[in-house]
Amino acid sequence: MQGKDKWAIFSISSIPLVMTLGNSMLIPVLPEIEKELGISAFQVSMLITVYSVVAILCIPIAGYISDHIGRKKVIIPSLIIAGLGGFISGFAGWQMENPYGMLIIGRLLQGVGAAGAMPIVLPLVGDMYKDQNDVSKGLGMIETANTLGKVLSPILGAALALVVWYMPLLSIPVFCFISIIAMLFLVKVPPMSGEAVGFKDFVKITKVIFKREGRWLYAVFAIGGILMLVIFGVLFYLSSMLEDTFQIEGIKKGIILAIPLAALCAASFATGKVIGQDKQKMKWYTVAGLAILTIAIFTVSFSKDIYLLLTCLFASGVGIGIALPCLDALVTEGIEMKQRGTISSLYSSMRFVGVASGPPIFAVLMKTSHFFMFFLNSILCLIALVIVLIAIKPESVKPTWG
Repeated sequence: MQGKDKWAIFSISSIPLVMTLGNSMLIPVLPEIEKELGISAFQVSMLITVYSVVAILCIPIAGYISDHIGRKKVIIPSLIIAGLGGFISGFAGWQMENPYGMLIIGRLLQGVGAAGAMPIVLPLVGDMYKDQNDVSKGLGMIETANTLGKVLSPILGAALALVVWYMPLLSIPVFCFISIIAMLFLVKVPPMSGEAVGFKDFVKITKVIFKREGRWLYAVFAIGGILMLVIFGVLFYLSSMLEDTFQIEGIKKGIILAIPLAALCAASFATGKVIGQDKQKMKWYTVAGLAILTIAIFTVSFSKDIYLLLTCLFASGVGIGIALPCLDALVTEGIEMKQRGTISSLYSSMRFVGVASGPPIFAVLMKTSHFFMFFLNSILCLIALVIVLIAIKPESVKPTWG
């Protein structure tokens, strides 16, 4: 990549970073919000759930629109909406006596903004570069930024909340503004080729794509959802255990939670650099990543030792970090430009399903036993590995739609 291209990728990478911060920064602050507002644990959990559910519903719509009017024309208004949502929530916490209702409205707007910004980044990178090696490197940077947001979120959220509990919300418009400026001045996107497809034709083409390419697309969607479910579920468990068993809270807890995410971040960056356009590499790197994840999760099921747990979770982060950029590249490079936004948005929706479902599933499993919880999840990871081996045939993953 040339200098201008690198600045463009850095600018685009700011979007998943900002969107991840906008959601995950609240996680360490939720107990404090619950106490400040005098609401129940279920009510405070809605601040996360509303964001994720709205994003899941809106992501396919945003992808469809971006295929018609262009990626940048969807991303920038979406960043404005996300920033507005953060401002509404933060201002309500600052000025209102009973701000819960406005907090929910603000979070809903943030979810809408996230749906139109973060998932559109994947097809945008695919549109911008003709060299597939550059595409893979760019997607590795995107996945790294996404994970870096997860690494920074618990630490930054806890630090900002030391000022006042609604400060993480008020910081969101500032982050969004920086991304908007970067997108406006540093990112040049190619014009959309051809005429826009009507909705009926779009539905027909999408059905044909899934009929022809469904074998590997469904596999990639399922694996992406499983990986997000496992990492967010494990982080939820680790957060609870650190607080309940070891009485570790605040920034110190955030730093420990960042360990597996930092491993994920580094592995994503390295994988994006080496896979290039080689779809065989993408498949077998995914297999390797899932094998590491399965072994790590299975191993930790036998002991609650904190050092073994952190070691295995570090390895889990490496495994997931190897697999995710490969899945991103398969979706982006295996679908033609005109349908890329829609298909990659559906893939992003499945990842959001994993994010939303991981914590509640682990919350239920935590009532059983440590062994059963991690053994069951290792079986789930093994299933994902088998799906890759059976369903993803690299020679069939190629763009065939114009």
